[in-house]
Amino acid sequence: MIKTYWNKGKKQKAITIIVSFILLIALFVLRDDYQPALLFVRKFIFIILLSSIVLFLGLRKFRKSASTGGRLGILALLVIFFGILYVVGWHFKMYDYMKTYNVFNHLNKVEIGELPLTQNERIQPLRNVFSMANESVGETKDVSLPHLVRIGDENKWTMAIQPTEKYMWQGMTDNTEEVFAVSSTTPFPRFSSENRIPVTFSIGESLKFSRNTYNAVVQRFNFFQLFTMEPSDTYYMKNDSGQWVQVVSLIKWKGFLFPYPTFGGVMVIDNGEHDFNDYIERILIGKGTYVSPENMKNHKYLTRQNTLAEKVSRLQAESLKFLGGFSDPLPWNMETAVKIPEMPKDQNQQPYVTDFDFSGTETGAFSGLYHWFGLEPVGDERTSLSFSVFVPADGTDKLYYYNHAAKKQGYAGVSAMPLKVKESRKEYDWTANTPVEFRPYIKDIAGKKRMFFMGTVSSISDTDSKQFDGSATPDLVLIDSEYRDVVWIDVKHPSQWNKTVYDQLNEAWRSSEKIGYYFVEETKEIDIAQKVVDSINAMPQVDKKSEEIERLQKQIDSLKALNNQ
Repeated sequence: MIKTYWNKGKKQKAITIIVSFILLIALFVLRDDYQPALLFVRKFIFIILLSSIVLFLGLRKFRKSASTGGRLGILALLVIFFGILYVVGWHFKMYDYMKTYNVFNHLNKVEIGELPLTQNERIQPLRNVFSMANESVGETKDVSLPHLVRIGDENKWTMAIQPTEKYMWQGMTDNTEEVFAVSSTTPFPRFSSENRIPVTFSIGESLKFSRNTYNAVVQRFNFFQLFTMEPSDTYYMKNDSGQWVQVVSLIKWKGFLFPYPTFGGVMVIDNGEHDFNDYIERILIGKGTYVSPENMKNHKYLTRQNTLAEKVSRLQAESLKFLGGFSDPLPWNMETAVKIPEMPKDQNQQPYVTDFDFSGTETGAFSGLYHWFGLEPVGDERTSLSFSVFVPADGTDKLYYYNHAAKKQGYAGVSAMPLKVKESRKEYDWTANTPVEFRPYIKDIAGKKRMFFMGTVSSISDTDSKQFDGSATPDLVLIDSEYRDVVWIDVKHPSQWNKTVYDQLNEAWRSSEKIGYYFVEETKEIDIAQKVVDSINAMPQVDKKSEEIERLQKQIDSLKALNNQ
């Protein structure tokens, strides 16, 4: 048809060239719009090829068949094939099963024999921080989802104050002009003054069209990255020059048979005003500087940092269900199969980003931020802690896991914690309050490393379960995962937490573990003899003659009293 139109004359040739040129420009400029389709083909390339080959051969056989019965038989076989493919692959989730098995086979797994200690404990749960941040902005502003990141040597919740998505005009004309950065270790996060940093980003998560973070990053991809990469979580942090930047975590898909996601590096977007040159750059080649996983070690602010997409770390942790073999997670086995527990009402699901200190272990792992998972048996009624999983949050190609089940420790898991907290304080109104986000708390107490879960009691709106109470002084609990006892601690005095735990549990520990005494207060011995000497020396001296006169006077008085009787 195009050839016929082309041969009609010069005018038709000119129109064909102009239209083709416009289509090429649109194909180049609008690649962020059709990139999800390219990525879909990459994710399911094996299934698409298999289905296409079967369909092609089946239809060719159908056309060559002369009899009606033969054609109906071919159609029936095609329907059966695609029906089985759907039922096995999607209904019974065997496609995801094989994808997770691919992750397991390519995972750099390291089993550790000793748990690391936790440090820089964060007080507030993510949803509390999100609620308090939203209480501090106006009608035309939104707050992006908080992320725990390292700023220098501190861990902080950072989030952007961006134009709201409710009003399109703001998303097209305004910039992201402020960033919240509040300490994660304080019970009193302040969302004003020095924690509200003025910084301008012309690229933002809530902005529209080419100024949207997702669109700008996709436009920056080269031809091959369009088929293998996808943007994920957006983080706000300071670079090595002290400037605020957006760091977009990238997911890279690998493999041909059942492709699986891995960490693909980050795209770093600098802050700056929006102008015409910026507009041309965004339209043509997007925005951002790509940093591959191999080159992240050359940027200090990206090491020991939180840049790994949670979608990737969740699949890596879940893949440990294959430690017992390929068939172990199948319904008739499940001897060592595990799952990531889902917490009711707790909108922030695992992983819990936690700061761990590996310096006392022999693993060689860095001390810093990790994605922590507490894996449990697959059954709903089983709530024991099977594995503690530590995924480096900076995308380092390693996964550390501690096998609680193999050591027969009998620790209670995360999903068992809410009922234990509620049972310990029956006077609470648990219909309006709920304990949330049980992150690990591992400390050296009374002679050994002990594992606790730290939880926070939050109030949740009856009408909107995503509206968490943002109390500045939340009720905080520590639950001993071995002894199952709940210790309510003073959120304002973290230096006393270990002693509070010891005061409540030391008798149980001593009777069970035969340990000694710890946290004994030092007492100062008093020298009583010295005090007596001191007191005698302090008495005034008395004349001996005066004492003798007083004694004789008493005798005279006694004789006079006898004579008068």
